[in-house]
Amino acid sequence: MLRSSTLTQSVTVTCVRHSHRQWFQSIPVNYRFFDAARNSLSSPNSAIFKWKRKANYNRHSSGMGTFTTRALAQPPQNADELIDSVETFIFDCDGVIWKGDKLIDGVPETLDMLRSKGKRLVFVTNNSTKSRKQYGKKFETLGLNVSEEEIFASSFAAAAYLKSIDFPKDKKVYVIGEDGILKELELAGYQYLGGPEDGGKKIELKPGFLMEHDEDVGAVVVGFDRYFNYYKIQYGTLCIRENPGCLFIATNRDAVTHLTDAQEWAGGGSMVGALSGSTQREPLVVGKPSTFMMDYLANKFGISKSQICMVGDRLDTDILFGQNGGYKTLLVLSGVTTLAMLQSPNNSIQPDFYTNKISDFLSLKAAAV
Repeated sequence: MLRSSTLTQSVTVTCVRHSHRQWFQSIPVNYRFFDAARNSLSSPNSAIFKWKRKANYNRHSSGMGTFTTRALAQPPQNADELIDSVETFIFDCDGVIWKGDKLIDGVPETLDMLRSKGKRLVFVTNNSTKSRKQYGKKFETLGLNVSEEEIFASSFAAAAYLKSIDFPKDKKVYVIGEDGILKELELAGYQYLGGPEDGGKKIELKPGFLMEHDEDVGAVVVGFDRYFNYYKIQYGTLCIRENPGCLFIATNRDAVTHLTDAQEWAGGGSMVGALSGSTQREPLVVGKPSTFMMDYLANKFGISKSQICMVGDRLDTDILFGQNGGYKTLLVLSGVTTLAMLQSPNNSIQPDFYTNKISDFLSLKAAAV
């Protein structure tokens, strides 16, 4: 079932009958409601209202202070309203569409249903190991009909960012990452070095050894890299620290990724963290939750951000990405985030809705909690 999310630190109040309307109207109105709750006061059905922060108010003469408890579950509500309010659904891939090389149950039927309703589908992934063309082949292998124009990987975002700033073609890009970044840079017409080729290189730390580096490197792009080693750390560090104006670009800072469906694996953020530590610099991130990718998508398709719904399995990338862009957000629990993590008092990122997996759309029902 599709659910509207709740937070123990936030105020959640359930309106069951029209007789409660007067009480709601007595509450200060300078709070931001979720889209799902808009205009619901006029409905005789139950509705959920959620404020982004705590509120201090008095309930008539009861003297109630800060209200931080969670409302009881409500009867199911039809999800057609959510689907109809969205023009474009942006889907994360790992943990939403697939896990490793295994398709998540119900995905083909769900995508077909949304397409039949005239929805535009876009697939965005922070995984930079493949180019858009390579991801297109993965979709095809899994039996999904997805065009290259519908796919936006962080490998593509890195090349697109360099183009957007008119990165000089006479400068080179040092890559700590895999083939996807190299292919996208090549398509964009940029010179590069590094990548998997440097995976087997070692440094012999002899007395007086000085490691050389290419002074024409104007950007270091760091993504997920299964061939990560000390040579790459040192080479990238030298370029960033010693080449004037050298850019430090990260495809993403994901802590974990799904290389297989059996467990979580250290993500691209671990490689980025090593360079950030050695250079004492923070990277420019082009993948989620960066505003660069969201602006690129909105401009490319010419759509209003209020008509976009971001669907993902990570709070700190997918959901934050959607919130930063003013999108509706739907968290699925088929990947990294668990229900316990979502409802933890330590979690400050709340989606508009959450559900177990995207195939819950097929039921066309939404349960509010």
